[in-house]
Amino acid sequence: MSKADWEEFQERLGYRFTQPALLRKAMIHRSLLNEQPDETLESNERLEFLGDAVLELITTDHFFRRFPHDPEGELSRKRALAVCEASFAKIGREIGLDSLLQLGHGEEMQGGRQKPSLLADAFEALCGAIYLDGGM
Repeated sequence: MSKADWEEFQERLGYRFTQPALLRKAMIHRSLLNEQPDETLESNERLEFLGDAVLELITTDHFFRRFPHDPEGELSRKRALAVCEASFAKIGREIGLDSLLQLGHGEEMQGGRQKPSLLADAFEALCGAIYLDGGM
């Protein structure tokens, strides 16, 4: 990926990283590290873990405030529809994460860029990176 690709993505995203390394880390799938071991690189898995929690909190807060009379069960149902692989994969595809993902050759050959699970994971990692970079 060229510097211009990363810049264009941030422009499209509407968020500019103060720590661009976080953005790059959010796009590194473990398959790349399996094929090209590099002790200076980390996969996006830890950022994905953090992003998942951030997204769940933000979504929970949004539904809690938006639907003040809904019971807990209804709020949980709404959150489950919003915070799921299908939703995150769709968003990931729409913002162009498929073109930024750094995959190993094997994963690339198996169509990894279009796998909903990889796109959803990358979106969660991106959200974790944004949280670390800029806070809530």
